[in-house]
Amino acid sequence: PDMYPGNCWAFKGSQGYLVVRLSMKIYPTAFTVEHVPKTLSPAGNITSAPRNFAVYGLDDEYQEEGKLLGQYVYDQDGEPLQMFPVMEKSENAFQIVELRILSNWGHAVYTCLYRFRVHGEPA
Repeated sequence: PDMYPGNCWAFKGSQGYLVVRLSMKIYPTAFTVEHVPKTLSPAGNITSAPRNFAVYGLDDEYQEEGKLLGQYVYDQDGEPLQMFPVMEKSENAFQIVELRILSNWGHAVYTCLYRFRVHGEPA
């Protein structure tokens, strides 16, 4: 609900995934990832922020490999809120979206996700 340092969903290591069920099927157009800025971090860095990530559209929560919608890099020196347009257009609408974190900015123990949003047009 807020962006205070440490108020995140942390997972062990630098790779992980999150599956989100949306309130309705949509045609995704963009995604936003938000992390606390370096200036608010007690350590003065955001090495636990996601770095390389991919987003997939899934037909159901049991599908192992969804439709790749894009691969992106969160810029640790950019704005805390960063928007990423869908790179791989799809004819399909999705109600389930997977965020797959492939690496972080160097934290050896965990990765923090603060906010992930999915934008799109209702199906």
